[in-house]
Amino acid sequence: MTHPHPELGLPPSLAPGALRVVALGGLGEVGRNMAVLEYDGKLLVIDCGVLFPEDHQPGVDLILPDFSHIADRLDDVVAVVLTHGHEDHIGAVPYLLRLRPDIPLVGSQLTLAFIEAKLKEHRITPYTLGVREGQVEQLGPFRCEFVAVNHSIPDALAVAVTTGAGTVLHTGDFKMDQLPLDGRITDLRAFARLGEQGVDLLMIDSTNAEVPGFTVSEREISPVLDRVFAGADRRLIVASFASHVHRVQQVLNAAHDHGRRVALVGRSMVRNMGVARDLGYLDVPDGVLVDLKAVGDLPDDQVVLMCTGSQGEPMAALSRMANNDHQVRINEGDTVVLASSLIPGNENAVFRVINGLTRLGAHVVHQGNARVHVSGHASAGELLYCYNVIRPRNVMPVHGETRHLVANRDIAMLTGIPRERVVHAEDGVVVDLKDGLAEVVGAVPCGYVYVDGSSVGEITDADLKDRRILGEEGFISIIVVVDSETGKVVAGPEIHARGFAEGDAVFEGILPQIEAALAESAGQGSADTYQLQQVVRRVVGRWVGGKLRRRPMIIPVVVSA
Repeated sequence: MTHPHPELGLPPSLAPGALRVVALGGLGEVGRNMAVLEYDGKLLVIDCGVLFPEDHQPGVDLILPDFSHIADRLDDVVAVVLTHGHEDHIGAVPYLLRLRPDIPLVGSQLTLAFIEAKLKEHRITPYTLGVREGQVEQLGPFRCEFVAVNHSIPDALAVAVTTGAGTVLHTGDFKMDQLPLDGRITDLRAFARLGEQGVDLLMIDSTNAEVPGFTVSEREISPVLDRVFAGADRRLIVASFASHVHRVQQVLNAAHDHGRRVALVGRSMVRNMGVARDLGYLDVPDGVLVDLKAVGDLPDDQVVLMCTGSQGEPMAALSRMANNDHQVRINEGDTVVLASSLIPGNENAVFRVINGLTRLGAHVVHQGNARVHVSGHASAGELLYCYNVIRPRNVMPVHGETRHLVANRDIAMLTGIPRERVVHAEDGVVVDLKDGLAEVVGAVPCGYVYVDGSSVGEITDADLKDRRILGEEGFISIIVVVDSETGKVVAGPEIHARGFAEGDAVFEGILPQIEAALAESAGQGSADTYQLQQVVRRVVGRWVGGKLRRRPMIIPVVVSA
């Protein structure tokens, strides 16, 4: 992984009395959030999430943080603090617990319920500690105070971590919705109190740092959904994140008001909303929720399907509906609502789903043509408020791509924080807090770890490059049999090509060149099959590049007889 300090080597040993912060994900990307705090020989992990793959990572299911930095120190980990229950903050926990199953997980009630349900599928029973806002827990040498923050999921928490080196306030994902659906606002009084006591390092959400003003309240979605429901005369399909309890609540309320029934579609949606309902975070009006199997017996104008796939994920329910590969078939006149914002990198996948749905006759409502989603992250105006309320000694923007981190850095400087006290770090960069000053001291290896089916970490960037070549340039295999003593061709060459518009006949022109090159090589005394394979690869590669303007994967097979 690259970072803004390519000149950095490995960090020195942590000085006595200093606190070390290493982000293993989430800085320079939106996803796989994970920060490791080290003090007095012990480690505290804040969040452990996944990143979803992009088009240039074919076949990859998930991308994990790189645990290699702490792999030989897992016994020093006192706990994993989870700020909230979104996948980009909890999704990698099962893979960390595979390495040490008894690491304590600390979080709010809903967050722990979500991760426990996920871990059950991995057959892991975790040790958990539930906390609430205002609660203080001593986790090894780390004194952790938890603060209520508002986000697009209930029960989100910030955490203030105090050690002998000072206090680090990690906001997690947050915004300052003054009229949240659950009445639970970001506790600015606690932020102010912590600021008065002294915050030595503020690690603050950067996702919306480029967006001016204030993030719109969740309540503004309800009237828009109401208009969409009122204007739909056939089925409604609403796609959202499987953990977006507030959005599902709004859909349930709108369905109740318009005499519709709601069926949940997608395993993660059914699981998470079942958990939220059982814990009292989701209020389901009587008779509104029905099983998907019962939907076929209802008139179209009484049906709402609440599903996953708002980010165009290939295997999610909505994507499969758009491809006519799901038990739910999109019909002419259906209304589909994508009730989420675009995560950077997902644009092509989402527009592909929108086009597929439109082609099937659906009317698609999305953020581009209606306010059917508001962000869960603080915009620039809210960040300014936080800086002015907290007055931190040092700032480290977190959670965002490079442009978000830089925008957040600039906001911090506007409030009077000196440039040298605003740390611009990306994944793997090591930051030490010592004597009240946070500074970059080195970097650790921090690559992508790919989950591909049942394999974890076995797929490399070279493998992905091969997959991209196969998908974009095609594949050629050449089989030739040579005499083991003379090296002369006794059978073949036989060429098979896939992924080419041209028929196999076009490759006949290369056969004499292959034979001539092999004969020349044999004449020079080279009969080693590996060397002959390289000869074939070079000849075919030059010919295909010049003749067809392609750079396919070339697999030569030379058999000695």
